[in-house]
Amino acid sequence: MQLNFDEDYQLENDRVLLRPLKKSDLDHLMPFALNEPEIWKYSSISPAGKAPFEQYFEKAFEAKRQQKQYPFIVYDKLNQSYAGCTRFYDFQQFNKSTQLGYTWYGKKYQRTGLNRNCKLLLLEFAFEKLELDRVEFRADASNERSIRAMKNIGCTVEGILRSHMKKAVGRRDSIVLSILKEEWLKDVKKNLLEKIK
Repeated sequence: MQLNFDEDYQLENDRVLLRPLKKSDLDHLMPFALNEPEIWKYSSISPAGKAPFEQYFEKAFEAKRQQKQYPFIVYDKLNQSYAGCTRFYDFQQFNKSTQLGYTWYGKKYQRTGLNRNCKLLLLEFAFEKLELDRVEFRADASNERSIRAMKNIGCTVEGILRSHMKKAVGRRDSIVLSILKEEWLKDVKKNLLEKIK
């Protein structure tokens, strides 16, 4: 199956619902931008604050219109509230690969198991529905929490892109991690399911 940027994919299990980001979701997510600016400490450009978040939000829709990104809003069923966002980007049909990122959650949703459930659904979709061969992840190489979370779901570290991109002050080194389809089918999915139980 090929990713259709016009289709409304909904991914869910008992813990979380991922659905396509909508314009009306701005109201659900704006409180994070106004009250929890530290969420984006490691982002190249922080969307914290009303105007920056509105611009961030609109850029997500523009990227989807250009068929470059597919953003999801994350709904935590346990707390019955919206928790954050994530998206596929740099989708390459010919190479059967994508990147998974732009992921952030409000502080109360971090370290609760929500991220593992989200990644399970997204990786199942990528490898088992879209039949991709590779899913890549990147992060600021100094973001230990994010790197630990990616390793915890089964990612393999590939290396560091030195002085890879701008950040609020200076430049950042980016760590590159990935999961391959054969790894997912062999043991990464099974191990992730065990951690979710």
